[in-house]
Amino acid sequence: MKIGEILKRLHNVKIDENIDERREIAEYLAQKLSINNSLGIYYYIMTKYRKIYDISSYRKLLKFGGISCDNAYVYVSVRNVYYPASYYFPFLVDSYLLPYAYLSKLGFSYSYAVPATGLKYVSMVVRFPSVNRVVVEVVDINHAAINMNLPRLIPSVLGPKRIDDYRVKEIMSRFSSQKLFAGYDFDEARDIINRYYENHDTSLAKDVKAIRDAYIHIFKPYRIEYNLVTKRPTYIFKW
Repeated sequence: MKIGEILKRLHNVKIDENIDERREIAEYLAQKLSINNSLGIYYYIMTKYRKIYDISSYRKLLKFGGISCDNAYVYVSVRNVYYPASYYFPFLVDSYLLPYAYLSKLGFSYSYAVPATGLKYVSMVVRFPSVNRVVVEVVDINHAAINMNLPRLIPSVLGPKRIDDYRVKEIMSRFSSQKLFAGYDFDEARDIINRYYENHDTSLAKDVKAIRDAYIHIFKPYRIEYNLVTKRPTYIFKW
């Protein structure tokens, strides 16, 4: 895909705050996990018709005409996690998720980026096996990408050339090093949150609140916590 075509897409993004739709997606993903634990630890594409494919399977379907990239709807990351930052701020867990999802939306194919121009949402699904909980957050991909500077970052790195290994690494490095969480980057924010909750370092309370406020502003997540034993939600949070 030519950079000029990408820029046209970047300048025509629309922000959609459809809470009901995000709720349905979050509940579906949580229940999908609770029924048969069918999703492993990986990246997935969920289509408009609620079919879920791992990236490899989705790419094969595209290659042989079994699916259209316009049918992609949600880019999903599934993880097992064990630390407080992962529980309270799932999108801090994987700094590669949003760049891969946004590159996919722009039609690129590289590593975990696959042509998925129909993407509307990104979801982080984190499992807590020790307490039988699943946390699902769903965000609007355009809203999060704009707030994390991807529409400016990606063209500045790619320039007039096609995507390659060097440029993907550069995008990921620049993206994850941005200090957008109250002056902290992904790693620093995770460290502060874990220290606050695990070490009970109350001196970090103001930092944690500031990170929380920045996180909510950037992602505006619809969040659901799901009990794997009772098969019922235990907490819902939306903005």
